[in-house]
Amino acid sequence: MNNRQRGLLVRHLSEEELDQAIESAQEADETRLVRRLCFIKNLYQGDTREQAGRRVGISRSTTRRWALAWTDSGVKGLCPRFGGGQPPKLTPQQWNELCDVLKEGQPWTPKEIHALIQDRYNVTYHPAHLSRKLRKVGMNYAKPRPMDPRRPDDAEEILAERLVKALGEDPEEREEEELVVFGFFR
Repeated sequence: MNNRQRGLLVRHLSEEELDQAIESAQEADETRLVRRLCFIKNLYQGDTREQAGRRVGISRSTTRRWALAWTDSGVKGLCPRFGGGQPPKLTPQQWNELCDVLKEGQPWTPKEIHALIQDRYNVTYHPAHLSRKLRKVGMNYAKPRPMDPRRPDDAEEILAERLVKALGEDPEEREEEELVVFGFFR
């Protein structure tokens, strides 16, 4: 059986050409193609399909598919044909336009962004997905708050009174060397 597996392989490329194809795929950052070509290289060097598959970490059924694809079409047969999933809901132009609008009219709440996308493009995104997409371009959901809305108007006075109570004297009268800083928690 091992001889039969080795005998099925058609040598579409020489070993040097195969090495060049692997190098080209690495430069193009096509990791899936690199892995498949390395599998073929292992077969060229005398491994059985099972051995070559173990070296690149694939199942036995995948070794059969890859070997048949190589035999039928060479490198073209090994090129992944996955299209990358569902096309984006917004075109790149629309996405850039949306980012420009969001940057101009800051701050936006998540509900406002969803409403804007719905009204302008008639598209809806899941909140988590939209959040990921916005982070990818350097934006975050955040409402700037220069002051805590729960902060009382006389916060500095309250702090000064608490310091007087805690230290037993007025903090302005203390010497600079003796300053002690406390944190107050509710």
